[in-house]
Amino acid sequence: MAGVLELRERGVRGVILSYVDTAGINRVKTVPLSRLEHAVQWGVGMSPVFDVFLADDSITSTDRLGGPDGDLRLRPDLDRLVVLSGQPGWAWAPADRFTQQGEPWVADQRGFARRMVGLAAAEGVSFQMAIEVEWAVGRDGEDFVPACRGPAYGMTRLVELSDYARDVLIALEEQGVQVEQLHPEYAAGQFEVSVAASDPVGAADDSVLVRETIRAVSHRHGLRASFAPMVVADRVGNGGHVHLSVWRDGTNLFDGFPSGAGGFAAAGILAHLPALLAVGAPTPGSYLRLMPSRWAGVFACWGVETRETALRFVPGTAGLAGAANLEVKCFDLTANPYLLLGALVAAALDGLAGRRPLPDPVTGDPVNVPGAPRLPTTLDAAVGEFAADAVLREAFGTTLFDAVVAVRRAEAARFRDAGPEDVAAALRWVY
Repeated sequence: MAGVLELRERGVRGVILSYVDTAGINRVKTVPLSRLEHAVQWGVGMSPVFDVFLADDSITSTDRLGGPDGDLRLRPDLDRLVVLSGQPGWAWAPADRFTQQGEPWVADQRGFARRMVGLAAAEGVSFQMAIEVEWAVGRDGEDFVPACRGPAYGMTRLVELSDYARDVLIALEEQGVQVEQLHPEYAAGQFEVSVAASDPVGAADDSVLVRETIRAVSHRHGLRASFAPMVVADRVGNGGHVHLSVWRDGTNLFDGFPSGAGGFAAAGILAHLPALLAVGAPTPGSYLRLMPSRWAGVFACWGVETRETALRFVPGTAGLAGAANLEVKCFDLTANPYLLLGALVAAALDGLAGRRPLPDPVTGDPVNVPGAPRLPTTLDAAVGEFAADAVLREAFGTTLFDAVVAVRRAEAARFRDAGPEDVAAALRWVY
C-alpha cells in the first residue's frame, strides 16, 4: 500500500474511515496509522443501525433495520486515500461496508453506486458526473451572519474573503481534486465550487471530500460553512446540481441530443424525477429551497440552457469535444451522493432500455407555461412517488429501499408542525 511509512513521513497519524448514511450525514470512525493495515484486512466495527439514523441522530426502523443487534465492518478504500491539507496529521478514505462474513452489505450506499456502474457497463455505457457544491460562509455562532457583505457574483465578496478562498483552492489542489471554478454565488455569504467530472463513485467521493475540506478550512479561519438547502428561511438556498454525461464506445451520447440514445437517457431521468426527489432533496428544508422562479428547477421539464427547468441541457462550447452534458437542478447537498448518483444511473438506464421519448423542450420560465408539471412540493409527496417506483425499488434492493422510505418519512414527521425558520435553524449547521 502507499506505505504506512510514506504516510508517516507526510505527518499522518490518524486515518478517517468515512461513509455517508441514508440521511446524508457523513459518519466516521478513525484508526491510528499503525492500525491502518489491520483495518484494510479486517475492517472496523460499526452497527447497521446507522442506516436508519435521522439527521438529528434519532433512530427510526424498518422490518430489517433499527434494532441493537448485529455489526458491520468498515473497510477503507486505499485507492481513494487522501492526506488532508485542511486537517494536518489526518488522512481520509471512503469506506465500504461488509458483513462479519466478508460479504458486501446489502444496504451499503457506496456499494449501491458501484453496483449501478456495473449494470451500466454490462449495457455498454458509462457515466461521467460531478456535483456542484454551494455553501454559505458565516461567522461563528448559532445564527447565520454572513462572513462577507459584497454583492452576488461580485469581486468585492472575493476580496473580503480572499485568503479564505485561496486556502480552499490550495487544500483541494493538494488533495488531488481538480477544481474547475470557484466564485461568489447569489445568496448572502454564498460561494460555489465546481470540480472535474468523474465516474459516479468517484464523483460521490469527491463531493464528500470537497465539503469536508471546505468545512475544515472554514474552521481554521474562524468561520462556519453551511451546505443546508435553506440557511435562512425565505432566501435563496444552497443547491447541489448534478452534471452528467453518458458514454458508449468513446462517444458522448449527448453530442446528438435530444435525438438518439442521449434523449432516451434524459427521458428516463425526467420520468423518474418525482421519485428521485426523495433521494436528491431528502429533507423538509429541501422544499423551502424548491420555489419557482429562483433557478431551483421545480418543474419536471427540460430546456436548452434553461435554468428554471429541472433538467438543463448544456450543449457545451463549440469546438470543445465531449462537453455536452445534462444538469439536474432540483437536488441539494443534504442528499447522500452515492444514493443520488446511483439512482440517476438507474433512471437513465431505464430510459435507454425502454427507448423513452423525450417531450418537447421548454423555453423561458416554466411558471408561465400552461400545464408545466410541478415536481412534488413536500417531502411526504416525494416519498410517496419514491415508494411507488418499481424501477428504483429493484435497483436499490429491498433493504436499502425500505431504509430510504423509513428515514424520509421519519424526517417529514419530525418537522410536521415546524415553521420555515425552525426548519432552517434545525438543519443549518447539521449539513
